[in-house]
Amino acid sequence: MKLGRMFCYFTGVAMALSLTACGNNHKAADQKKTSAEPAVATEAPAQPPASPGAIKGKVLETKDASGYTYVHLDDGSKDGVWAAVPKTKVNVGEEVTLQGGSVMDNFTSKTLNKTFNKIIFASGLVGGNEAAAGDFAAAVASGTGATGMTSGGSAGSIVPFADLKVSKAKGADAYTVGELFSKRKELNSKKITVRGQVVKISRNIMGKNWIHIQDGTGDPMKNTHDLVITTHDTAAKGDVVTVKGTVEADKDFGSGYKYDVIIEDSSVAKDTPAAKKTAAAK
Repeated sequence: MKLGRMFCYFTGVAMALSLTACGNNHKAADQKKTSAEPAVATEAPAQPPASPGAIKGKVLETKDASGYTYVHLDDGSKDGVWAAVPKTKVNVGEEVTLQGGSVMDNFTSKTLNKTFNKIIFASGLVGGNEAAAGDFAAAVASGTGATGMTSGGSAGSIVPFADLKVSKAKGADAYTVGELFSKRKELNSKKITVRGQVVKISRNIMGKNWIHIQDGTGDPMKNTHDLVITTHDTAAKGDVVTVKGTVEADKDFGSGYKYDVIIEDSSVAKDTPAAKKTAAAK
């Protein structure tokens, strides 16, 4: 009986070791196969924020900044609700209704020097002086834009408008982000210089880094606020950079990635900390 049990025991151990070795071989083969296959990277679309319905309330205070009106409403909740709409005239004490929009958490307005724990980017107000038509919420909060998939670039990867101000680069070939979009046809295939703040970077896509910069210019309603450049250089989110590259207008990479304007074969120079501080203060 002892010999029988020992035989069964060693047989079981041998089988377990055999299965483990087999599993390791499969794992190694899978790893080898994975390393041999090129990685495919894409700029993943951001998830859109939640969209509340219409909200009614009395205006407690208003602030205008960067083409928008920030409105603090008494909607019956403890602290009220903040909303941003395209710039419009509205008076304290008025009863207005938000047309609905998208919610953003911990949004910082550098112009107002204020961080909102929660703010609604609404398409307009009913009451007071009604805002211009257009899906402001989509353009500013979710980044998908109000003018279709190809406006301003690949809509799934456009970064929401950042409330910032970066001074224009110097030189005859220097342009703001907004100017590059408005003059893209005449600037096509020309060398330019543009200065902005890095708001997103996607590395090693088709052998290049894809960097989104903004300078506070352009129209978020048309997605002309967010400029994409391709480069072998690198930068970090938040860096203020000066970019030199070639304008490509109406560039279509296929698979839905079409850009009204993109800057190709770019060199990226980071500002010194002192220069960054000066730019942020303006």
